[in-house]
Amino acid sequence: MRSTILGLTVAMLAAGCAYQPPASDTTHRTAPENLTCNARIQPEEQVQLDRVDTLMARDHDHAALAQLEARPLSTVDHWVRYGQLKAATGQLDEAERVFQGLVDQCGTGRSHHGLGMVLLKKDDVLGALDHLKVAREKTPASAQVRNDYGYVLLMMGEYDQAAYELRTAMELGDGQGPVRQNLAVAYLLTENWAGLQWMTQEYNFTGKERDYAERLAQTFRSVQ
Repeated sequence: MRSTILGLTVAMLAAGCAYQPPASDTTHRTAPENLTCNARIQPEEQVQLDRVDTLMARDHDHAALAQLEARPLSTVDHWVRYGQLKAATGQLDEAERVFQGLVDQCGTGRSHHGLGMVLLKKDDVLGALDHLKVAREKTPASAQVRNDYGYVLLMMGEYDQAAYELRTAMELGDGQGPVRQNLAVAYLLTENWAGLQWMTQEYNFTGKERDYAERLAQTFRSVQ
């Protein structure tokens, strides 16, 4: 699941509903049939998963889902991608059902991460935070998990803790991806000018990137 949640979050903040869990149905959904925690991938299955990943990387999510559904979902890797693609194609209830089943049956960091990101898309920020915290504990060296967890901490106003998580994600990911903006926002909100200088020197953080981070930081300040 992609880590870029800036646009989603800004929209939620502007609507003034980011910090409230949904009042809609919270009934536990039954896990899909044949859901498995099997981690052994056969060579022909890896070829299929590589094809799916290529399509996902090109944002061809509907095609990736069709490719994934062409064969039985026989490993946990298949099911994780299935949940991700259900969410990416707007089928959030089904994605939640998949990841809740993975959490209940497998309990892996990827399961909690996937469920957390689906709940975030459904405006359940507190629920997302809980699952992303578990994902962080189970997969502490995942740059993607640390970035997503840190960003939700930003949403909750936990700026110092967010900066720690995002700095870790920045170093783990070698300064690539949306963590660049996220960490800059955290440093701006905590007035950590030395941190911003470190980003510039270590990862070539540009003036244009900082200008955008300043605008995002102002959005956070306006809703606190």
